[in-house]
Amino acid sequence: MARAAKVHVGPLVSGRLTTPVGVDTSLLRSSVPKVLAVLVRRGADFATAEDAVQEALIKALGAWERTEPDDLTAWLTTVAWRSYLDLVRSQSARSDRERRVATEPQPGDASGADDTLALYFLCAHPVLSPASAVALTLRAVGG
Repeated sequence: MARAAKVHVGPLVSGRLTTPVGVDTSLLRSSVPKVLAVLVRRGADFATAEDAVQEALIKALGAWERTEPDDLTAWLTTVAWRSYLDLVRSQSARSDRERRVATEPQPGDASGADDTLALYFLCAHPVLSPASAVALTLRAVGG
């Protein structure tokens, strides 16, 4: 059985990203579908799981320059899951912000109607004692 080629480290070689020294590219390529399957089994949607695996591979380029982890698949799975959680949290926070902005009232006049008459009727509510009604009415009228 032939061994897989090992590629020299360098950020760019003739316009292409290279893999870290000592990393078996065929093992890396066979690990990606496994990691993707784990993320999907854990509940990730396929597109976001793919993005997370790509983020993990990018982080692997930087982290594996000096030493390679003992278990490539486990390392990629852990980093990809964390990337997935970060992506989901940021999407959730963004949608919450968008929802809050959409439900905020527009700046300016709060209401076009005058609520003074409704306030006077509330001041004369039968539950209020006469002294409380007079005090509330004076407060509403006088400010």
